Amino acid sequence: QVQLVESGGGLVQPGGSLRLSCAASGFTLSTSSMMWVRQAPGKGLEWVSGIGVGEGITYYVDSVKGRFTISKDTAKNTLYLQMNSLKPDDTAIYYCTTYSFTYSYSADWGQGTQVTVSS
Repeated sequence: QVQLVESGGGLVQPGGSLRLSCAASGFTLSTSSMMWVRQAPGKGLEWVSGIGVGEGITYYVDSVKGRFTISKDTAKNTLYLQMNSLKPDDTAIYYCTTYSFTYSYSADWGQGTQVTVSS
């Protein structure tokens, strides 16, 4: 069965960096599209960054463009989100999900990892 386990969250000062990891099992990342989704306190879900199966297929919400980079290591079956120049507005629980770009749907979800940006 599909399992997604996120790690790498924590407390960081504004302007700092974090790298989130998502260890996947039960399926192969090389043939799956993925999406990072976040939920800030008291707010709804926001689809932040995605990566498709084909070479160079990526998606970033406008608020993170130029600061976040999504990647995957197919040998380790692990998805990453490198987050630089973090802002307090990036504070949220970050979820790793399997994703269909065709149907705009996140099917499988990890348990989430908390990212807090604060001085």
